[in-house]
Amino acid sequence: MIDPKIQEAIKSSIEIFAEKNELNTKAIQDDLIKVFSSDEDFLSKVDLLDAVFDDYPQMEALREVFFDLLLMNFFSADVIKLEDDYLDSPEWEQIEEDTLDRGTELLNVLLYLNECKDEDIEPELEDFLKEFLLVDEDEFQDEHRIYEDIIANQILMETSIGEIASAAANVDDESELKDLFYPIMCFFYDVEPSEEIRAEVERNSVAKDFDMAVFSILENFNQN
Repeated sequence: MIDPKIQEAIKSSIEIFAEKNELNTKAIQDDLIKVFSSDEDFLSKVDLLDAVFDDYPQMEALREVFFDLLLMNFFSADVIKLEDDYLDSPEWEQIEEDTLDRGTELLNVLLYLNECKDEDIEPELEDFLKEFLLVDEDEFQDEHRIYEDIIANQILMETSIGEIASAAANVDDESELKDLFYPIMCFFYDVEPSEEIRAEVERNSVAKDFDMAVFSILENFNQN
């Protein structure tokens, strides 16, 4: 099964990334949607996903982002077919253990956007950091460390896309948010961007294919 919202996110992000890299957009979209829609178990779907990315090495930058999407699809669509307590089962615990090194911090933003939809609130960076990630709480200092660059740059929400781009260039190469800092911050800067803002995000981007693909995923999750 595939969540319609995730299907739209796949289509829009691949359209952006593939076209900028002169790849066959429809073939990649079809291959990925087939993986997400399959009735295989989660780990088998991970293998199928990796096989698609192995077939299109130019898409490598999006591999772990699409793992996040696959996990989101599992939570929203696949888990419906399983026992009510499946996510508390030893089997799922083992799957989590086996995939500890997969995915990105984009997953947290996507989970937050789902929560915003459920509670009918508008996404905001401060709310994401303090109410969802609980970065100010002593027991969540790992999150504080990971999101340190975003926490330190919250003032950018009051400045400009250009200032966000300048700050992104200074994020440490070892940071887990190095690649995601720019698209995530641009999304929170304007969660319902006009065409003008979207064009400005692209104009200031260094990695336009990746940044705009991730930006479109966030837009889709917020809109649908």
